[in-house]
Amino acid sequence: MKIGQLLVATLAAVGMAATTVGGASAAVPAPTQGPLQQYNISSTYVSGLSSGGFMANQMHVAYSDVFKGAGIFSAGAYECAQNNLNTALYACMDTLLARKTPAQLEQLTRERAAAGKVDPVGNLSGDKVWLFHGTNDGTVDAPVNDDLATYYRDFGADVVYDNTSAAGHAWVSPIGPNSCSSTDSPYVNNCGGDPVKGMLTHLFGSVAPASSSALTGRLVQFDQSAYTPGGSPGAISMGNEGFAYVPQSCQSGASCKLMVTLHGCYQYFGLVGNALMDKAYLNEYADTNNMIVLYPQATTMTGNPRGCWDWWGYKSADYAQKSGPQMTAVMNMARALGAGTTGVPALPAPTGLAVTATTDNSAALSWSTVPGAASYNVYRDGTKVNSSPVTATTYTDSGLTAGTTYGYAVAAVDASGTAGARTTPVNATTAAAAMCVTASNYAHTQAGRAHQTGGYAYANGSNQNLGLWTLLATSTIKETSPGYWVKC
Repeated sequence: MKIGQLLVATLAAVGMAATTVGGASAAVPAPTQGPLQQYNISSTYVSGLSSGGFMANQMHVAYSDVFKGAGIFSAGAYECAQNNLNTALYACMDTLLARKTPAQLEQLTRERAAAGKVDPVGNLSGDKVWLFHGTNDGTVDAPVNDDLATYYRDFGADVVYDNTSAAGHAWVSPIGPNSCSSTDSPYVNNCGGDPVKGMLTHLFGSVAPASSSALTGRLVQFDQSAYTPGGSPGAISMGNEGFAYVPQSCQSGASCKLMVTLHGCYQYFGLVGNALMDKAYLNEYADTNNMIVLYPQATTMTGNPRGCWDWWGYKSADYAQKSGPQMTAVMNMARALGAGTTGVPALPAPTGLAVTATTDNSAALSWSTVPGAASYNVYRDGTKVNSSPVTATTYTDSGLTAGTTYGYAVAAVDASGTAGARTTPVNATTAAAAMCVTASNYAHTQAGRAHQTGGYAYANGSNQNLGLWTLLATSTIKETSPGYWVKC
């Protein structure tokens, strides 16, 4: 089934999705609302289907310092789409157009790693990668998926490639509601086997059998705006809510793995509800294998009517880099759960993080002292901004763009240099660019922008000398914060 056929079939399936999903008795527990909490994470992995598979590969490549492996259903190699929708549709799903070879995409990855836009490619060597493509999958052609296998193998990853199943375009699970060859909502198929076990066994080395009884963990529903650059998930085609399944053992402090699982197009929560979370068969393995599962959520927007993850640049040209807005948001969520740490954080997250002031180019922060902290790190949109240790419980970040929202988090650092848990991000919006005002020095004082002493005019706040206090002398000044005027 090619692109046009898929769209028709999917639109028909969408019409029945509410009935199919709504009538199912979900095994996943009812969600409890709250922020993500830090756990004892020993290692972090990523998985996904279709657009979520492309996104999983992007996350693995860009943050290979953190992700130790990937499980991908039906997707192509890193940056296949080249920031172009037509290339995505007709070269990286269909194969009607020529696409970049794995060797060309590998070279692009090396160049980005050298520029610091993704993590060093050497991290991929030895990583466990599990790939799946069904023989009835007409949405992403087999040669595209083959390129992904070649890409990973060329970087030295340990790849297992399951491409003999009769599956359609779907996540495949032993409790999937759809028949094996189906390509229909909610895109979770049952082919009689257990590829989820195969994926987890390859990634982890071994797994205990999945739980066959009621799930005992907790499903957390959290506000994605707390982790989204700019604080507006909808602005980057992400939903308001995300989810994380946390087994009891992880809640009790056990060492746990983290699996970030990314849905496909037309598979987001706002359309199919909890279908993927319920039927992917990950929570059943999570309960018996000390594994937290994070389910971030995309949604629709102009340019993304199917609710896909950004793997072709519909929102940002940086979509496949660490600076990509969706990439940053998902990574913020993973870090909030403990990704990138080794065991229990040395120090807890500071409390009381607040934005105390903003100008058109700066944001001031404050937080409470953490006992045992030698210093603190400050993170803007997931990236550390302090070049030297911050020993106070305040920090001013400067050089910002006017009228822009930034997300800030803080972590305490112990005497050994180990950073502890990060705070939940808070948003700071810089003021609009200050307007320069040109007037006589006498007019400035009359308007409250300046004052006069000894026949000279001085800018209010900064006390900069503007010259003689007369109608003939003019100066140009701007207000950078309330009551604080400086020369332009």
